Amino acid sequence: MRQPRLFLDTSALFAAVWSAQGGARALVRLGELRLVSLVVSSQVLTELDRTVNSKASQVIADVAVILNEARLSVVDPAPSALVTYCESLTGYANDAHVLAAAWHAHVDYFVTLDRKHFLSNESLIQESPFPIGTPGDCLEWLKTKLAPDQRN
Repeated sequence: MRQPRLFLDTSALFAAVWSAQGGARALVRLGELRLVSLVVSSQVLTELDRTVNSKASQVIADVAVILNEARLSVVDPAPSALVTYCESLTGYANDAHVLAAAWHAHVDYFVTLDRKHFLSNESLIQESPFPIGTPGDCLEWLKTKLAPDQRN
């Protein structure tokens, strides 16, 4: 069985770094165990660096260790036409680049804590080729994907 590919946006990745508890860190642990493949874009890593330096400098030393152990894959930027389409869905250029990178990488799930541009965006949810949800939502989704086949 192929590992589910989960794209973590900056908010989800920051939550994983900031708190040793919670759904985001649980997803990182699944990445460490190679039960899932965690995917980010270079923009997510740049935004994470900026956010950690401005809001949580006390965890800077932990960031590299956590990211390395999570076995993150950094995907290529998306074509400009896809970015433009994603901007029409999100209404926000920075998020459009992140969404387009996930779309272009053919991920199985987009993990975010951004309610304004992603989680509450019904038109995006309808158009997206993958589910969009919180780390907790993703963990619930993974239960159906990683559970052993119970059929006899």
